[in-house]
Amino acid sequence: MNKVHQGRRALSATEVVTQLSQLNGEQALGWRLIDGALEKTFNFKDFHQTMGFANAVAFIANAEDHHPALALSYKQCTVRFHTHDMSGITVSDFFCASKVDALMA
Repeated sequence: MNKVHQGRRALSATEVVTQLSQLNGEQALGWRLIDGALEKTFNFKDFHQTMGFANAVAFIANAEDHHPALALSYKQCTVRFHTHDMSGITVSDFFCASKVDALMA
């Protein structure tokens, strides 16, 4: 197991806001807090690109053993991270969100 995921705990509201600011950076990359989870919608040219992205997210999720909820449509994929066994947002959610962002770099 990746060390990032060991000994995790739900972050406090202040820690979540701090981590979210670091994740989004000055460019405001678009991760938002929605109903207690990190969420971001990615837009694509067509369904083929959307599915390629979704498969890449699945690869990351399996490698990290930390799986998001995905909502797919023809030109969009919404990724939603929340650590269910901690009933909150953890460092694992931010770590995996940053890996998902790296797919678009």
